[in-house]
Amino acid sequence: MSTINKLQIRLLSFPKDFTYNELKALLEWYGYEEIQGAGSRICFRKKGHKIKLHRPHPGNVLKKYQLDLIVDMLINRGLIQKQK
Repeated sequence: MSTINKLQIRLLSFPKDFTYNELKALLEWYGYEEIQGAGSRICFRKKGHKIKLHRPHPGNVLKKYQLDLIVDMLINRGLIQKQK
């Protein structure tokens, strides 16, 4: 099983310790480009589709609402499938 597959499975399990670095690696594999905004604002863009969020700080762990938002967007774009 590849690292990306492991990250997909991990993301869909909604872990409490999913990091920004893991998200960035996964989204870049899907073809998203990271765009730095003002302060901690980040946008990942791919062909007109944008995922906007704040980079976690002072730590590196994403909040639950961010994981919910990202998973919903990736499911709606057909990039990942819900676990059964």
